[in-house]
Amino acid sequence: MTAHDERDLVRQVEGHLMLAAAREEGRGAALRLSSRLGWLTESQRDDLERHFEAEYLALARLSWGRTAERAQELRQAYEARYRALRRRLLACCVLGCALLAAAALVARAA
Repeated sequence: MTAHDERDLVRQVEGHLMLAAAREEGRGAALRLSSRLGWLTESQRDDLERHFEAEYLALARLSWGRTAERAQELRQAYEARYRALRRRLLACCVLGCALLAAAALVARAA
């Protein structure tokens, strides 16, 4: 198994764990909501809990998608900034070396 395969496996496991946690949170929230509505029949309560959990999970997925998109945007911006800084540093180093070489030539000539 390559390092890339291992990273993919870890991401998949993390995804499954996040999904399981979100489902559990949705179930808990649905149970809290339905417990406040004492006038519901058992089938109505089950239906409400099922729909609430599905909505909760859909909202969680939407939120995760937005977070992933924003993370990608930030990553691209930071990588572009890093490349620009690296180019500037390289230019400064080349300029510094050129100045040192010029100073050495001047000192030798004198």
